[in-house]
Amino acid sequence: MTVIVETERLLLREIVAEDAPLLYELNSDPEVVRYTGDPPFESPEAAAEFTRNYIAKNSGTGYGRWAVIQKESGEFLGWCGLKILEETGEVDLGYRFYRKHWGKGYATESALAVLKYGFGKLKLEKIIGRSRVENLPSIHVLEKCGMTFEKYFTDHDGECLTMAIYAGR
Repeated sequence: MTVIVETERLLLREIVAEDAPLLYELNSDPEVVRYTGDPPFESPEAAAEFTRNYIAKNSGTGYGRWAVIQKESGEFLGWCGLKILEETGEVDLGYRFYRKHWGKGYATESALAVLKYGFGKLKLEKIIGRSRVENLPSIHVLEKCGMTFEKYFTDHDGECLTMAIYAGR
């Protein structure tokens, strides 16, 4: 297990093939994927194929959506991490957690650690976060991480916003 980032309560590690059933379950909750634009995986096999492709694409790059593991229990809580957006070249902070773990501060704790990694280890100048405008809990996480509003945009599902934070702020 390659740990990328560690916090007081969490370990963030690369996603591994054995995570596919957990990712399948995570994306099977309509509330979890409600604002993401991502459909649920069609089958456990589709989740496994996605996971294999994801690992091949991101392994060793320093970027990725990383498994978030609770230190105390070893439980997979969800994921958090950075990815380069192909359409803009910007680095995006993203997170997704099982609903039973919402409201416990895991998204903020992991996101803050990922930002520190991005600005420290990767020497990034800017990191963005995107959210649907009605996804107030996600926007609140971005605000707690120090991000500020940058712009609105429209995607296939509706109105969204981009928030950003810059190195040294």
